[in-house]
Amino acid sequence: MTPNPTPTPSRRLLHTREIICQGYLRDDGLLDVESTMRDISPNGSDLFFKPLGPGEDLHRMRIVMTVDSGMVIRALQVRTEAAPTPYCAEGNAIYGVLVGQKIGPGFTKRVRSLVGGNKGCTHLTELIGPAATTAIQSFFALGRERGSLRALHAGAGPLPKPSLADTCQAYRSDGEALKAIWPLHRRAA
Repeated sequence: MTPNPTPTPSRRLLHTREIICQGYLRDDGLLDVESTMRDISPNGSDLFFKPLGPGEDLHRMRIVMTVDSGMVIRALQVRTEAAPTPYCAEGNAIYGVLVGQKIGPGFTKRVRSLVGGNKGCTHLTELIGPAATTAIQSFFALGRERGSLRALHAGAGPLPKPSLADTCQAYRSDGEALKAIWPLHRRAA
């Protein structure tokens, strides 16, 4: 006998946050990651600096991050297209300090130290994280396209440590997934 399902209480949409990140390979071999973030008010709101109609954007921000194959940020464009105050876009220029930074271990902490808090915009700083992971995933996609993982495994020699090693529990060095793609007998010393 199955128990009676718990009734779902009715609910009302109050807010939508939408984040879209897309990675593009450029003709020059660099990668552009276009990231947008929108906070949408379904019912509108009377903000201090402006009224917001139903379905209008409280925030609409865009970042285009250009990254090289070494995961170094080569260019960064930041735009605030909608914000709750006329002063929000004043912080966009600070994000230029991220050019030259390498995406990898410690990246999020470096970003926060360089542009976090009152140096930049909370929402743009948060959007840098998904942009960076989209860059990583885009380079993985490019590698899959080129069949580089299969070609690397076709040989018999030692394999370099995969860049995703120890980035999460599934790819921990002693886990089954990493043992399959980086067999113990082929690990470089």
